[in-house]
Amino acid sequence: MNDEQTYKKSVLRNGVRVVTERVPHVRSASIGLWVGTGSSHEQAAQRGISHCIEHMLFKGTPTRSDRQIAEEMDSIGGHMNAFTDKETTCYHARVVDMHTRFSLELIADMFRNSLFDPAELRKEQQVILEEIRMYDDAPDELSHDLFIRSVWAGSPLGEPTIGYAETVSAITRDSIRAFLQSAYTPANVVVAAAGNVRHDEFSGWVEQLLGDMPAARPSPDPAQPEFRPTTVIKHKDCEQVYLLIGAEGVSARDDRRYAYSVLDTILGGGMASRLFHEIRSKRGLAYNIYSAHHSYRAGGLLTIAAGTGPKTAVEVVAVIRDELAKLVADGVSQEEVARAKEHLKGGLLLSLESTSTRMLRLGHTELNIGRNISPAEAIANIDAVTKEQVDELARADLQRGRLALTVLGPVDDRFGADADAALAQSA
Repeated sequence: MNDEQTYKKSVLRNGVRVVTERVPHVRSASIGLWVGTGSSHEQAAQRGISHCIEHMLFKGTPTRSDRQIAEEMDSIGGHMNAFTDKETTCYHARVVDMHTRFSLELIADMFRNSLFDPAELRKEQQVILEEIRMYDDAPDELSHDLFIRSVWAGSPLGEPTIGYAETVSAITRDSIRAFLQSAYTPANVVVAAAGNVRHDEFSGWVEQLLGDMPAARPSPDPAQPEFRPTTVIKHKDCEQVYLLIGAEGVSARDDRRYAYSVLDTILGGGMASRLFHEIRSKRGLAYNIYSAHHSYRAGGLLTIAAGTGPKTAVEVVAVIRDELAKLVADGVSQEEVARAKEHLKGGLLLSLESTSTRMLRLGHTELNIGRNISPAEAIANIDAVTKEQVDELARADLQRGRLALTVLGPVDDRFGADADAALAQSA
């Protein structure tokens, strides 16, 4: 069967969307209950409430304690978890196909009937405060947080998903209930399943469990953030200097995202990339060097990340600057484009061996684009990317005046001036 035959979509009367992809030769099913709301939909005083709600849905319902929720999933040999990002929240499970309905019922019970007990909330707030401290002790995570907060300053997309200690501590049961009323609405919910599932049967179960949710209009997405090419230098006692250089990317709804993926792959997407070759293979300046393109509904970012020693950090910035300048001036080669396309297509096809990855694709594309992007369509769009499109993106977004720099590590104020100067110089 081809992709079009295995993918199906239904919309319940109240607006809940059900999307499935049948993979009949496996014995597993991956299920995700998605909400098109994340940290970017929070007001300033609410920072971290989406992530806190994600935690609290595992803390018990009128018929199940938190321990019973865990034991019931363990008793069927399944795995259940959740995640919150800037625009979505997802509660997901992977189980043997015979337990699909049971796992869906369990997630729906958590989703609709969680108690949000004040005593449990206080305990979970303490857990999240420890999580915040953990991130503060992880310079790699902290550097990315500093970067996005600086380039998208003033936008809720730039704020950390986990929130701040003071805002997390201020969350109450009433504030959770109010947020749920505006965000966890049927039109904002997608239930996705991939694996040995039958769409009509699965959609019927969703109808029984979620079909009576009252319809309501969800909160609007934030406006597209303004990219600010700023420089941030922060001292931290650690062994390495963590560098991030970035530029404005494109949104998940922009057709240029395929060309951006090719550009990203050529720049720092693997062992054959320009940055890996120049910085690690040729010069031995860093172990970790890569680029990544992050697409959201409201915008996108291209980031280059590297970890290196204090004595070599300015040199790494200069090498990255030179490679970006070469991309802008000379463009990419046909050979690089062809190799990047095969790299992207191979990664996509290999990922389809996982029902979890298929489910994630279903949920992301439905919420971000509003329709399914089949693997065949994605591959065709990758194949259609031209050298000229990649060159145009590089010229538009990678000019040195449009680049942001974040530096975190054992550095002083003078280092900031040196690094900023290194980034600004011409190749």
